[in-house]
Amino acid sequence: MLRRLAWLRDPDRPMLFNVVFWVVFAATGVITYANDSWTPPGATAFAVNLALVAALWLLLPWRRPGGRLGGWRGSLPIVFLLATFALGFTGSAEVHQLLTLLAVANVAFVHSVRTAAVVIGCVASAMFVWVLVVFHRNVLNATAQSVPIIVFSSFVLGMASAVLEARRRRAEAQRLLARVRELTVAQERARMGAEMHDSIGHHLTVIKLSLENAERFRTRRPEAAWGEVRQAKELAVAALADARRWVRALRPLALEGRVGGAALGQLAASFDGTGLAVSFEVVGDEPPLEPDVELVLYRVLQEGLTNAVRHADARQVTGTLAFDGERVVLVVADDGRGRAHGARRGFGLPSLAERAHAVGGTLTAGDRPGGGFEVRAELPVRAKVAP
Repeated sequence: MLRRLAWLRDPDRPMLFNVVFWVVFAATGVITYANDSWTPPGATAFAVNLALVAALWLLLPWRRPGGRLGGWRGSLPIVFLLATFALGFTGSAEVHQLLTLLAVANVAFVHSVRTAAVVIGCVASAMFVWVLVVFHRNVLNATAQSVPIIVFSSFVLGMASAVLEARRRRAEAQRLLARVRELTVAQERARMGAEMHDSIGHHLTVIKLSLENAERFRTRRPEAAWGEVRQAKELAVAALADARRWVRALRPLALEGRVGGAALGQLAASFDGTGLAVSFEVVGDEPPLEPDVELVLYRVLQEGLTNAVRHADARQVTGTLAFDGERVVLVVADDGRGRAHGARRGFGLPSLAERAHAVGGTLTAGDRPGGGFEVRAELPVRAKVAP
């Protein structure tokens, strides 16, 4: 039963509107019943009107009709507006007018500001005629009753327009963020593809030359031919290990449903077959990480392990993920030869430094005092927009 009624808890309904509605709704009932002497028919009509307003509030959509919000629910904002307006005729002491303004905002949220303006014009015109014809008042009095509705409704429509524009910009920003992430992934895959071409392509080129030499030497120098075959075999094993490493590195961040420290630990374990002793530990209580921060940590560990295998001649790599309040620090250290003097600066670490800066963090890399190489990323648990 509760699951069936879950759609009543509309997440698009502004919380402040909800609070204002119920406060004004209660005040309307209390003040009206306290100030008037009721006849049974009048009291019943007002109670029914008040109950109708409360029921409609729970059913109101707060986005443009579509899917299950279409059809009969799409007409509810107009019905709700008329129901709040009718409170003035069934006995409300004018406190209900704030409910009418909420109804105007709802029409703007669901059907557009222009539609709400047209509806308000019609309601104000109807009220003007009603005061003249039914209550037999003069034009000045009818104008005094109608103009405040138009003025206050215009103010509400202005606020609703600002909120709708903010929603539109947020949705656009989310679409752009998704696009940026796609481009980031594409850039990363292009970089890794180029490195795969350089490493595996080199192995395959040498294998081809070795087999060609073996074919050339097979009759005149059999021993040399077998030497070339053995070399080709060794290179094939190295190329296969390289290919497996890249396949592991290209696996998605959430490995078998893991995220955060578990995903990083799984990535570290995936390098066990490379001849490198890899250890990884998590220090401190791990809070949930934002996806952007988690992706940077994953890429930093991936880059540190990959560089240790390819360039450092390392035997052991240690990864440490430490949490300290609102900061998280990842250190990847190896016992290899460090950065060669005058070596060309690669693309991976500068790119990672830019990513760390983009989420409000820092990345440093360099030789360790006792030998080896260390990459250190210090990031906020919650991503911040870097200036």
